[in-house]
Amino acid sequence: MKEIPQISEAEFEVMKIVWKYEPISTPEVVEKVSKKIDWKPNTIQTMLSRLVKKKALQTKKQGRVFVYTSLIEEHEYVEQKSKKFLKQFFGGTLNTMVLNFIENDQLSKEEISDLKKILSERDTKEGEK
Repeated sequence: MKEIPQISEAEFEVMKIVWKYEPISTPEVVEKVSKKIDWKPNTIQTMLSRLVKKKALQTKKQGRVFVYTSLIEEHEYVEQKSKKFLKQFFGGTLNTMVLNFIENDQLSKEEISDLKKILSERDTKEGEK
């Protein structure tokens, strides 16, 4: 599996904007992040610089602005973080996590119904193969 850099929660907020709108310039990132989070432009630019150093983003100068594109895919990052979370808190198994949520009444009837539907659809797909 591709090595994915450690990204802080704050950096992740910036990455979500880049993933959604890439290629995206510094002023565009600042504008879009500022609409969601009350950060100063310098803070956002610092996050962008850190992400470039970590090789999560690449930058290219176009005229007077820098334009950013991601070097890691969002789904790869989410997959890695999900696996780490499962391993850290639930011994690496999804069953344990889901059971924990069910036993502690953290899933609504609707969510349980949705899970059943997803699993049923998955069984149907597996049966067709």
